[in-house]
Amino acid sequence: MNNPRLSLAGWRSVRALPDFRRLLELRIVSQFGDGLFSAGLAGALLFNPERAANPWAIAGAFAVLFLPYSLLGPFAGALLDRWDRRLVLVGANSGRLVLILGVGLLLATHSSDLAVLCGALLVNGFTRFVGSGLSAALPHVVPREQVVSMNSVAIATGAVATFLGANFMLVPRRLIGADDAGAAAIIFMVAIPVTIALLLALRFPTRVLGPDDSARAVHGSVLYAVATGWMHGARTVLAVPAVTATLAGLAVHRMAFGINTLLVLVIVRHTDVPTVGVAGLGTAVLFVAATGTGSFLATVLTPAAVHRWGRYATANGALGAAALVQLAGATLHLPVMVLCGFVLGGLGQVVKLCADSAMQLDVEDALRGHVFAVQDSLFWVSFIAAITAAAAVIPPDGQAPLLAVVGSALYLIGLGVHAAVGRLR
Repeated sequence: MNNPRLSLAGWRSVRALPDFRRLLELRIVSQFGDGLFSAGLAGALLFNPERAANPWAIAGAFAVLFLPYSLLGPFAGALLDRWDRRLVLVGANSGRLVLILGVGLLLATHSSDLAVLCGALLVNGFTRFVGSGLSAALPHVVPREQVVSMNSVAIATGAVATFLGANFMLVPRRLIGADDAGAAAIIFMVAIPVTIALLLALRFPTRVLGPDDSARAVHGSVLYAVATGWMHGARTVLAVPAVTATLAGLAVHRMAFGINTLLVLVIVRHTDVPTVGVAGLGTAVLFVAATGTGSFLATVLTPAAVHRWGRYATANGALGAAALVQLAGATLHLPVMVLCGFVLGGLGQVVKLCADSAMQLDVEDALRGHVFAVQDSLFWVSFIAAITAAAAVIPPDGQAPLLAVVGSALYLIGLGVHAAVGRLR
């Protein structure tokens, strides 16, 4: 048995799966646009010489961007199990394109932070609808025995695309400027990859991406399906111990990541005040890039780890290791925190891949969209809750090592829950 060869074989198998390859191409351009949009928005609001941001403003920006859809997502997620997912991808990318142009206009006209954030909130909602649709559709375009490896390929390529999109933003920012006009130009550029994603979605035949109908499908009116989306999604999660356990581990990882993100952003803004438009954003992007690089490596290595130790033991090991690595971040030295971000990004991605695999393999297709929407909500609600709580106690210079220790404790709690609940499979 040669696990590295097993992983490499997964990448080579892409050529033999034409529908999966098309789905992968759509994911790449979509997530490149998402990375460009998110980095452009961060530069526009958090590292813009014409605007200011304190810890509460940073937490508020994340809350406005991600909390509303996170609470409503499982309701909307019911539509992924109701409508042709190809049409959902086409419609979501169309709406996303129009709204991105609107956000660009808001920045170009020097609109308030709240107006820009509300526009970005709508863009984010459509973007995450696309992401959930792509994940729910994956088992339709690959054989069951290849779901884990192909999911790793999809997540890895998507992470690279997001990373490239976020870092590409630094080029026009340096050439055009860091003010509102420069930020608007960057947001307008996002329309290009989103338009390509829309065209790629149109290539799929009707119903090839699901959903399948079954006895467990939610029948009745569309209004009923949407209104009960949270209930069906949560009930399905709780009925499958493997899903419950890995989502608990993923939630604590996102809490720790929220704490670390706020620490880095506040420390950077405090130490780089004179050059916050360039050096500050560059350091923040480096932290995010390190986290993304760790996530990418995890997508390459996780299939081999799962093949050897199983999903349960692999996720337990990742959470235990993360608790130890998180303690190193308590030094609050930026180079150390960037390195910790790299390692924690990888360990957190291991847990997420185990969660994705549990939902794709252990949940019936008729309810898979519901469950992915619940995961998406949990992913961001836990992040926002942690970053908001940290904003309430963090000092202006960000020197709060105890917050990093709290992150380590959270990982240990997640390990305990995952170990106990996951054993019930």
